Amino acid sequence: MVLQWDLIGEAERRVLADPLRLRSVRRLVGGPLPDEAFDRVAMLVRKLVDAPMGVVCLVDLDRQVLAGQVGVPDPLASTREMPLTHSFSRHVVTAGEMQVVSDVRTDPRMRDNPAIVEIGAIAYAGAPITDPDGLIVGTLCAVDHEPRVWTPSEIALLSELAAVCSSEVCLRIARAAADEARRTAESAHHQLELLAELTESLAATMDVEEAMRRLGGIVTSRLADWCVVAIADDPGGPASVVATHRDPERTADMGRLAALADFARDDLRSMLLAVRRGGRPFRGGDGAADLRSRITDTELAEITTRAGFGASLIVPITSPVRRRALGAVLLVNHPERRGFTAAEEWTAAEIGRRAGLAVENSRLYREQRHVAEVLQRSMLTDLPEIPGVELHARYLPAQDGAAVGGDWYDAFAQPDGSVIVAVGDVSGHDIEAAATMGQLRNLVRGDAYGREEEPGALLTALDNTLHGLRVPASATMVLARVRKSATGYAISFGNAGHPPPLLLLPDGSVQVWWVPPEPLLGLPPREPRSTDHRDVPPGSTLLLYTDGLVEDRDQFLDDGIDRLSAVLRTHAGRPGEELCTRLLEVAPHRSDDIALLLVRLG
Repeated sequence: MVLQWDLIGEAERRVLADPLRLRSVRRLVGGPLPDEAFDRVAMLVRKLVDAPMGVVCLVDLDRQVLAGQVGVPDPLASTREMPLTHSFSRHVVTAGEMQVVSDVRTDPRMRDNPAIVEIGAIAYAGAPITDPDGLIVGTLCAVDHEPRVWTPSEIALLSELAAVCSSEVCLRIARAAADEARRTAESAHHQLELLAELTESLAATMDVEEAMRRLGGIVTSRLADWCVVAIADDPGGPASVVATHRDPERTADMGRLAALADFARDDLRSMLLAVRRGGRPFRGGDGAADLRSRITDTELAEITTRAGFGASLIVPITSPVRRRALGAVLLVNHPERRGFTAAEEWTAAEIGRRAGLAVENSRLYREQRHVAEVLQRSMLTDLPEIPGVELHARYLPAQDGAAVGGDWYDAFAQPDGSVIVAVGDVSGHDIEAAATMGQLRNLVRGDAYGREEEPGALLTALDNTLHGLRVPASATMVLARVRKSATGYAISFGNAGHPPPLLLLPDGSVQVWWVPPEPLLGLPPREPRSTDHRDVPPGSTLLLYTDGLVEDRDQFLDDGIDRLSAVLRTHAGRPGEELCTRLLEVAPHRSDDIALLLVRLG
């Protein structure tokens, strides 16, 4: 039904189109029809006023809704609405007062109304129904099929019943406003919960792929039926694409969709890139007429049809640092579900912004990780070639944190023919720890080279140096000297709070060199440190390592050492590099970096 505006004057248009009035009307017409309460009032009008038709009318912008009626002929009685061109009640709204007309055919405003012929409306009396602001939202009217002079008592009665309708209208509007406020508050609460959950989940990982999977899982559990997340740091480079569906049975389809939507394809990629370039959300209506119509790939179209391509929304993933779009999130609902609300669009846009922050954090983390790892590896020693002694070393950064720390190894030959080997661990897992490690390694070399003291004495001197130079280091360390002896090798070592060395003997047995614990390096000097001595036969292998290779928060240190011992026994005959690989394979969860030094004595 379309209002014929050329039949209504400009002044009438302004009154009818008042937004506050229309808001009240639309809160009322959203309820179920027929309305029993308003139907009873219409029945009272017919009985008490003795009119063939009694009607409670609500006047919208382009129609008149019959909220209550009696005596109105079909089809209007069934449809409960008519166009404003058929409405006498609109004149009550525009005049702002009750209208009483004995014969509408003689009234210049009403004589051309189609309702005169279609329903036989001749005499009309309509009293205004008002909302809480006093705006007229409709009328309670009596209609007769014959000309009629309305009596004062009939007019008064009609006004009283209209006042009853106005009270009901005010009550319903207040209830609707309260329900709307409650729904808005609940929606806002749910959206804040979603964003809080998303922020916490994204902050818990620095891996972009994992962050995308988490984002997809949260979005499909709270906001959309399925979604596609695409991220590309370089606008011209390849994108990472993850697709997630609320229905677990669609997992395989979503995996295939992600594969089809990579940067070798143009369909879904073009949709995501469009919003990346624009940097603003794009609402897709019911999907069939816009986003889905862009899909030309047959297999992709089949997958999206099975997934259910209804209302859709694309939001950019925006970098808060570089101020550009890094990717986009496509959210889709099943065709049977409603479209996305304005509040949900805001939430989706906020999801894009928080995802952009997570991507930037990951990028900065990777850069820091790379710089720190390069720094640490640059300070690790190139192992020397020493006759009769085979050296192998490995360093692995932690999988968490800054990926570097203070773990290190060193080996160098002394002028007297002995070999100094060391493994240490500076406290901390960041660039500062790596830099301190470099200082400590250099101090060890400077203090130990060319000196014949035992390792315990060298560690004592190192304590004094660290304290005297105020080097902010707290570290564990094993320092050992390897000398040729008449029966093989003599090894002396000092241990500053470090895990015990392991020795693999030629017969395949393993010794664990436990010694009484001594303080960490870097603490104020106390008593001189001790040195322990071992005679080692040729063909033995000495293993020095840091705690990341054996420590596990769920197990005892002895359990980790037993694992290493088992690997040494099982793979005793393997080449040195392969043996190092086998040792690293039994390391626990890599929350700490690892350094190990393997010394094979020929």
